[in-house]
Amino acid sequence: MAFRSFVDQSMFYFDRPHTNIPARKIGCLADWRGPALRPRPEDWTNILTPSDIAEIEQAVDQVSAAGLDISEVSRDSFLLPTLSTKIQGWKSQIKDGLGFVLVKGLPVEEWGFEKSSLAYWGLGHHLGVPGAQNPDNELLGHVIDYSEERTNPLVRRYRTSGNIDFHCDAADVVGLLCINAARAGGQSRIASSVAIFNALFDENPDLIPLLFEPFFIDRRGEEKPGEKGYFRRPACRYADGELRTFYHSEYMRSAARFMDGETLDSGVSQILDFYDDAAASPDFHLDMYLEPGDMQFISNHSIIHARTEYQDYAEVARKRHLLRLWLSLS
Repeated sequence: MAFRSFVDQSMFYFDRPHTNIPARKIGCLADWRGPALRPRPEDWTNILTPSDIAEIEQAVDQVSAAGLDISEVSRDSFLLPTLSTKIQGWKSQIKDGLGFVLVKGLPVEEWGFEKSSLAYWGLGHHLGVPGAQNPDNELLGHVIDYSEERTNPLVRRYRTSGNIDFHCDAADVVGLLCINAARAGGQSRIASSVAIFNALFDENPDLIPLLFEPFFIDRRGEEKPGEKGYFRRPACRYADGELRTFYHSEYMRSAARFMDGETLDSGVSQILDFYDDAAASPDFHLDMYLEPGDMQFISNHSIIHARTEYQDYAEVARKRHLLRLWLSLS
């Protein structure tokens, strides 16, 4: 099988090595703040060249001619003999650099939805191992407003037009491909979880050990029969000088509904407030307004991400629409 199941990918992501709680702040390239990066988009932006696009198109045509279903596509069948070297550079930036990249120029308006989707899926195989995004094993998530918020208060927020709080997804890397942009709003907002950890270390070091203890996390109705409505995982793991953080503000807060008294531990509440406030501050975060053909790839170990509320076009065909991809890096 050319992709991981939802369970296998989640287990792979959460199997983060841990040796000890760091005794000092973390020094690495992923410790960045928005004001330093905003004037330097060339540090994190890659633009596809005409030859890159031609190579992707040839790979798409070969896969289509072979009649392969998306679930049958693999790195070996989606051939990118030259571009694959560039993609390894993107991977290095995500894993060992800033923790994210923006790739511009996929001709989605010219190619249309089906061809663009297949191109995006094929590119993902050269960056990592794609995985399913929910228990239904959805491979390419559709980030679009389904207007479900009015009937389901626990709906997954990517299916609405509302604000999405800072969080990580249960995969090494999450990618977004913009098919249609919103009429207004909908910025992708990212922040370094390493920088926020270091800021907490400076301001309230007594809370640091709690990050390495299990947090309650709401499953939001995606539990299997017999499973509890929540699971527990530490927010942070640390080994070989690398801090890996899983953070999901909304799900960590709503998990209180499974606790006696429905209140969060005071220390946990302080941590969530600190991370949310820091990430929301322009002193930390970086905004990107994704345009059609833009692909954003970010690490769920060193970056937390959010989205601002948006307003859609009235025409259904112009509704904001992004494709989401989850990847494991080995």
